[in-house]
Amino acid sequence: MSKQIAIVTGGGAGLGLAITKKLIEEQIKVIIIGRNEETLKAVALQFGTLCNYKTFDLQNLKGIPALIEEIYSEYGRIDILVNNAGINMKKPLVEVTDDDFASVIQTNLSSVFAISREVVKKMIEAGAGSIVNISSMAAQYGIPKVIAYSAAKTGIEGMTRAMATELSPLGIRINCVAPGFIKTAMSAKALDADPERKNKVLSRTPMGKMGEPEDVAEAVYFFCSAGAKYVTGVIMPVDGGNSIGF
Repeated sequence: MSKQIAIVTGGGAGLGLAITKKLIEEQIKVIIIGRNEETLKAVALQFGTLCNYKTFDLQNLKGIPALIEEIYSEYGRIDILVNNAGINMKKPLVEVTDDDFASVIQTNLSSVFAISREVVKKMIEAGAGSIVNISSMAAQYGIPKVIAYSAAKTGIEGMTRAMATELSPLGIRINCVAPGFIKTAMSAKALDADPERKNKVLSRTPMGKMGEPEDVAEAVYFFCSAGAKYVTGVIMPVDGGNSIGF
């Protein structure tokens, strides 16, 4: 029961999987949350006893309190929450319906608030905790055709600062990682199909290359670790300089 317990939403694939792997390497027990039980089960089997999973759709906001209560009753503590799960939608603004917009906001922003609120209740009792939100370059500057995603990720950064100000006096630190262009199956497919965009990405990235999922995982772990005990309310780009490149 003395081992730290972390929750990683969307922890079974992409950046979430890299984050899960890093936390487990640091001997933190991780509960991954996602919609695809087959994927989650395979990841849990891969990592062994330090990884368990809960199959859950985070769009079900009303079910989140019971989910966190179940995790807390099973493990007796929640030390770390990584809000990584998210969906994207690429459409011209005029084609985005109200339902499209609401769906992205609900998954990428409303669920982050709801799960954080429930976890924070447990962290307040413990007088300690670390929450790491995952933002995006879409919150740093304007990217066309991702209006709902951009709105949600910008909201994440504002919420990070507000939460940090309110909760840090209670021993709970809130920080945020804003990944740049990272090599994942999804990003590779998108950029390889659009050489012009890929060249644009690389030309404005001072380090001249895309990042690895492990780069994001290392930043997340730093925020969770004792090394960041005096760090809160920070938005950290992990982007090879993309957000300041010209």
